[in-house]
Amino acid sequence: MVDVSAKAVTARSATARCAVRFPAAVAEQLRASGLRSAKGGIVDTAIIAGTMAVKRTHELIPFCHPLPIDGARLTIDWDGERVLLIECTVRTTHRTGVEMEALTGATVAALTVYDMCKALSHAIVIGPAKLVAKRGGKRDVGAAA
Repeated sequence: MVDVSAKAVTARSATARCAVRFPAAVAEQLRASGLRSAKGGIVDTAIIAGTMAVKRTHELIPFCHPLPIDGARLTIDWDGERVLLIECTVRTTHRTGVEMEALTGATVAALTVYDMCKALSHAIVIGPAKLVAKRGGKRDVGAAA
C-alpha cells in the first residue's frame, strides 16, 4: 500500500458511471414491468448492492486503503431506449481519494442489474465503466463531483 501519512486531509469526491445495455425486447419488458424482475425491484436492489460495495472496496481491491465514507449516492436511470446508466458519487475527508470506491459502486450495481435480469437474456452488456469526475488531492478531473 502507498504511504499516505504525509498527505493533507482534505475533502475528496469521485463520480463513476457504468452502462447496462439491454436487447430491445428486454428493455421493453423492463420498462413495462416498472424495472422489476422475478427477483424484485431492480433499481433499489442495485443501489443497495452498489452502496455495500463502496463500503467494502478495500476488501476487494488489494492495495486500497480503508476509508471513512462520508457519503455515497447512486442514481440509475434510462439513457435512451435500451441503456440503464448507473452513476455513483462517493465523498470522504481523508488523505486519499475515492475513485476506486466510486468505480466499485457503479460496477457492482451494474453486475446486480445483470444478475436480476439474466433470466430474460444473456445478451445484456455491461460497460463501459469510467471515472467521470474527481475532486480533492493533487488534481481535479472532469465536472464537479
